[in-house]
Amino acid sequence: MSVPFSRSLLALALAATLGPVALLAPLPVAAQSAPSVRGLPDFTDLVDMVGPSVVNIRTLERSAGRNAQGGAPDEDMLEFFRRFGIPIPPGAVPRTPRQQPGPDGGGEARPRGVGSGFVLSADGFIMTNAHVVDGADELVVTLPDKREFKARVVGADTRTDVAVVKIEATGLTPVKFGDVNRLRVGEWVMAIGSPFGLENTVTAGIVSAKQRDTGDYLPFIQTDVAINPGNSGGPLINMRGEVIGINSQIYSRSGGFQGISFAIPIDEAVRVSNELRATGRVTRGRIGVRIDQVSKEVAESLGLSQAKGALVRGVEPDSPAAKAGVEPGDIILKFDGKEIDKSVDLPRMVGNTRPGSRSTMTVLRRGAQRELSVVVAEIEPEKPETRAAATPEPTPAPTGGAVQSLGLLLAELSAADAKGLNVRGGVRVAGVTGAAARAGVREGDVIVAVANTDVGSAKEVEAVLAKAEKGKPVTLLLRRGEWAHYAVVRPQR
Repeated sequence: MSVPFSRSLLALALAATLGPVALLAPLPVAAQSAPSVRGLPDFTDLVDMVGPSVVNIRTLERSAGRNAQGGAPDEDMLEFFRRFGIPIPPGAVPRTPRQQPGPDGGGEARPRGVGSGFVLSADGFIMTNAHVVDGADELVVTLPDKREFKARVVGADTRTDVAVVKIEATGLTPVKFGDVNRLRVGEWVMAIGSPFGLENTVTAGIVSAKQRDTGDYLPFIQTDVAINPGNSGGPLINMRGEVIGINSQIYSRSGGFQGISFAIPIDEAVRVSNELRATGRVTRGRIGVRIDQVSKEVAESLGLSQAKGALVRGVEPDSPAAKAGVEPGDIILKFDGKEIDKSVDLPRMVGNTRPGSRSTMTVLRRGAQRELSVVVAEIEPEKPETRAAATPEPTPAPTGGAVQSLGLLLAELSAADAKGLNVRGGVRVAGVTGAAARAGVREGDVIVAVANTDVGSAKEVEAVLAKAEKGKPVTLLLRRGEWAHYAVVRPQR
């Protein structure tokens, strides 16, 4: 069988370089079965498709009442620093002259910041970030064809960082929305925006992760797309030309892009924008609990196969949760039949529930599950935390060896203290050393349950510990002021 001329020359060249053995050696199996290398993606059609829908947003503020001497930092550069609370290096930001106040005392509009946005509808509704428009006296929207319009804020939601603005224009090209559930890690994505005011800048990368928990109400999309000040509010686009997110945040230690950026999932953003367009505000549900993550150690001690659910650390008085019978120390496992994998899932589920709706919750209490019914209320501004009132020093109660072996000195809880803590009973920790101290128990804590058993006196604590298997960890449910806390005490063997 003859060998083509070109292959003969290649074989001779290999023989001269590697020796005769190389001609006889078979190719590695991996090389024989390796798939063909795909070409890099071409974003040109996507730019043509989505580019006409992406806008530049400039924010202005009045200079009245400002010191006219000196200069002000360039706001395009400072938009990033303001957003993420990064200290401004001395001399690192160029400075521009400030405008003098006008003769009418109102002052002239001066640049404040820059951002991006994209068209929602042909009649001029535009989506962007809430932090882009926050505090602005005026908004100027520039379309890709260089037309400029003054814009008004229809509504902004700081919890999700979504805002909708309106310009008086028609015939605009709205974007198409993609399905976030179809988005896959490793998928190519593209961003269009105005970093540092450079309009219609295109950057690309891949989806690095999904469901990143960086906020109470949003699981973010993480990418390595280059995002800089001014990109905020611009679209994140898949390879089908569909918007699947709003570029909102970056992670940085230096103040510049470091390969990690976050986008708001478009399904959440659209839901919020629809409410903003309809009413100008977003209505969310609340039940009035303070929650924490369930640790693996606590889950094991309570008989949970996995560290799931939301640990209730406190219940607001007269709240929907209090009326439903939720208690500090409960672990909420399900809300409306949906499992709670992480504690942050609960505020998202409750927040997306219409106020006035009746929902069911599955809670774990003292080792047993129970169903509770709660009427969801509308969320209110957060109230400042209150400190528990000081109580007289309790008198230690006599205890046996089991309590002392854990390093606990206990005192009976007065009826007034129990009423103040809104507990049916318990026993106060008058002193703590040894294993209990290592587990995080503090003097002044109130033990309300031991090993999933309610206790109301030092004798009851001693009785429960006497029945426990020696040398095994013991779970204590504590009240510390208004908050509940689990401690897993491991006795020394």
